[in-house]
Amino acid sequence: MVYFPKIYLVENIVQSVASKVFARIRKQDKGWVFSARDFVVEFNSKNLDQALSQLTKDGKIRRVCHGLYDYPKYSKLLNQALSPDCDQVAHALARKFNWRIQPSGESALNLLGLSTQVPARYVYFSDGPNREYQIGNYVLDFKKMALKDIGFKYRESGLVVQALKALGKEHINHETIFIIRQRLNSATRQQILKDTAPVTDWVYDYIKKICHGDE
Repeated sequence: MVYFPKIYLVENIVQSVASKVFARIRKQDKGWVFSARDFVVEFNSKNLDQALSQLTKDGKIRRVCHGLYDYPKYSKLLNQALSPDCDQVAHALARKFNWRIQPSGESALNLLGLSTQVPARYVYFSDGPNREYQIGNYVLDFKKMALKDIGFKYRESGLVVQALKALGKEHINHETIFIIRQRLNSATRQQILKDTAPVTDWVYDYIKKICHGDE
C-alpha cells in the first residue's frame, strides 16, 4: 500500500477545486466580481478559500478587497488590467451579505456615461447597514434606506431606471437615449424590457425607446 503525505493530498484537493472554480469563473464575462459565497453550494468553504487564494497567486483572478475578487478585463490600448467595475463590486457585496441594493441616481448617471464627472464616491442605497469600501481610487458607499423599484432580476435594469428618474422626463432627449442604448447589447435590452414592465409609465415609455431603438 502506498501512503501519500497529508500535505500532498491537501495540495491536490486545492488544485482540483481551483481548477473547477476557475472553469466556472471563465463562463462569466470578463469584469465579473464575486466572493466565495457565489460557490459555497458546490464546494467546501475551507477548500474554496484556499482555491481562491491560489488562483490569485497564479494571476488568474484579482483580489478587489477583503473577500472579494474579480475576473479582470484587460486593455490592450493601456496594456494593463482595468479597474474593477463599480456596479459589479456593489452587486457582489450585495450577494455576499444578502442585501438588496439600488444605485443612487447620480451613480447610475455616471455608470451609464451620462455624467462627465469622474466620481470619487459611488453611492448605493441598501436595506443592509451603512458601510463604506475603498476600491482602488474610489469609495463605494452603502447607505441604509427604504428602497423603491427593487426586485429587478438584472442589475442593468436598476441602473437604467435610476438614471432616467434622476434626469427627469423633461431632461431626456435623443442623445440620452442613444448613450444608454450604446451601453447595452441587444440581449440585455430585451431582458430590461421585460424586467422593468411594472415601473412608472413615463419611465417605461423611455425604456421602450431605448430597447426598441434599432429594430
